[in-house]
Amino acid sequence: MELVEIYACLCDVTRLRLLHVLGQGPLCVCHFQTVLDEPQVKISKHLAYLRARGLVEATREGKWMVYALPAKVAPELRANLACLQDCVRENPVFRHDLARLRRLAPQPPAAGSCGCAAVARRRPRAARPVSS
Repeated sequence: MELVEIYACLCDVTRLRLLHVLGQGPLCVCHFQTVLDEPQVKISKHLAYLRARGLVEATREGKWMVYALPAKVAPELRANLACLQDCVRENPVFRHDLARLRRLAPQPPAAGSCGCAAVARRRPRAARPVSS
């Protein structure tokens, strides 16, 4: 993974927010919509960008796509994700995203629930650096 590609991916606030939330565990697009309060089209566009560059992986669960950080994380990406988690601790937008994510942990969104298993499968955990 080229360092320049990583930094190109990190130069957008939506992609930073997606990667930060994915540090907590896998999610489907509908849950990203709830957590980031952004439209599906925008979320999907940024996830496709990250996926094409190897920063996220996607698996199909029924008719839903569940996104996660790569199983094997390149050292350059691991270092930058750890830095991201450290840098955004006091940022209200990123803190708000994590608060919304924690509210999703016990159950998927009630209105228009997608029925995917991503949230039920997700293991809530404290923010910590990504390991390989």
